[in-house]
Amino acid sequence: MIKALHPKFEAYLAQFASGPLSCVSVFHKFVVLASDRDIAHKVFKSPAFARPCLVPIAIDIMRPTSWVFLTGKAHAEYRRGLTCLFTNRALSTYLPVQEKVYGDYFDKFVAASEANGGKPMKFMGLFREINCALSCRTFFGDYISQQAVKRIADDFYLVTAALELVNIPFSMYIPFTKCWRGKRIADAVLDEFTRCAAACKANMASGAKPRCIVDQWVSHMMESKAYNDKIAAGEEAEKPINLIREFSNEEIGQTIFTFLFASQDASSSATTWLFQILAQRPDVLDRLREENLAARGGDRSRPFELEMLESLPYTNAVVKELLRYRPPVIFVPYLATKPFPITPDYTVPKGSMVVPSCYPALHDPEAYPNPDVFDPERWITGDAESKTRNWLVFGAGPHDCLARKYVPLTMAAMIGKASLEVDWVHHATERSEEIKVFATLFPMEASCHGSPHSLVPNLGHFDVTLVTRMRPVDQVSASRAVRALHVDENEPLVPGGRLPCQLAQSLVEAQDPRLRRLVAVDEEGGQDDGGTRGGGPQELEQVGHALARRIQAQALEAVV
Repeated sequence: MIKALHPKFEAYLAQFASGPLSCVSVFHKFVVLASDRDIAHKVFKSPAFARPCLVPIAIDIMRPTSWVFLTGKAHAEYRRGLTCLFTNRALSTYLPVQEKVYGDYFDKFVAASEANGGKPMKFMGLFREINCALSCRTFFGDYISQQAVKRIADDFYLVTAALELVNIPFSMYIPFTKCWRGKRIADAVLDEFTRCAAACKANMASGAKPRCIVDQWVSHMMESKAYNDKIAAGEEAEKPINLIREFSNEEIGQTIFTFLFASQDASSSATTWLFQILAQRPDVLDRLREENLAARGGDRSRPFELEMLESLPYTNAVVKELLRYRPPVIFVPYLATKPFPITPDYTVPKGSMVVPSCYPALHDPEAYPNPDVFDPERWITGDAESKTRNWLVFGAGPHDCLARKYVPLTMAAMIGKASLEVDWVHHATERSEEIKVFATLFPMEASCHGSPHSLVPNLGHFDVTLVTRMRPVDQVSASRAVRALHVDENEPLVPGGRLPCQLAQSLVEAQDPRLRRLVAVDEEGGQDDGGTRGGGPQELEQVGHALARRIQAQALEAVV
């Protein structure tokens, strides 16, 4: 029971390694774990024997009428109406609102770092918030208020906390338990989304053009209704590409809630790992940064466009490798609706949970050599792209993830813009590469002491300092630019004793007593100390501005 309530990633790895099938029993639930790739595919693709259940209490918190729990014709009806929301044409209409979210939150990242004096700070709360805003704005555009977005970002983790693999029986009815809190938050979010759906229908009826997911969905409903009305009246009409029924505001709200549930923790996990991994691998960040700048024709302020994706092979490889290396979802629980002959030798009992695992297939050394190494090149010069049966990041079968194109697109857009507009430093600890399980996978930081928001769990906080605006003088990558400041070795300001040049200059102007030498390092590794070697703070102050100008004249990027 304790292991179920407080899962350890190492325990999951041991369970995966124990064999193609293994089992555990917690409280009244018998759970069969499928670690073998082909058995996992069989579970995903056997709707006659098993349906998604996520966790037993999910159907109560998300409501039994939620489309993810439907099967057969009812599920297909929903899916037909939703698939059109993730075509390339539809995805391109969401990019402008997403671009604004990135810009607003990168400003917020910079302001938070500046307010913290450039010292390490915990970014997990901000990463959750940017992903919540990205989802809510993509779903509902301006129909949802920023206050509501912030409230959902702060509170939604309580929904995730309630959806553990097993819960104490009847805990949803016991005040102030995790399940009780999660249910209350879920109901509040569903009410908010239902109101947004009503506002969307009113706006689209006035002739507005689609700008968000619900706009697109409602526009398809309107086209279908107009067609059906004409046919009923005996008139000729061109059949819409996507003929669907009309969905109520409550049905729309429930469906978008499932999108948020599926995306919030998974995208927060992926964002955290992505920023951490790139901060620790400057060569990868350099190459990604250069590719994104080239795709924008040298104009780093140019908004991301769908057509750019084809000219970003390395960025796409980084995103795919991140999703393989640290998959946000490591398994998807199903419920056996009848005795399920999962192998010739074993039948899963009816009512048992059967859990197809994604992680083992994504770390299979036969498909991905050196699977525990982050290597984007495997997607460019290797054969990783051909290992389609191992690519279980988005599941498989009739309930696979609708967002298998949307997720890589938004990740590429986010990190591409971040690489061009901000710089960041990760403060690694001995536990930075350890993994904590909280519905998804997060980095475990030994230095976590609390959280930026009272409702955000103490996990994977990802200490960051110096999230700063980039001000390029030329097109040279920031991590190849001036490192800038050497300090007293006995009292370093940062590991390695180096800081970006504009921060160094501000310390010069403040006559920090620890300053000893200001050094410009050009792209070829040449150094220029501006005559400051051995100078004290007053001498450094006198030459600080001149050296900064000389650095810029060398066509190196400065950081503001």
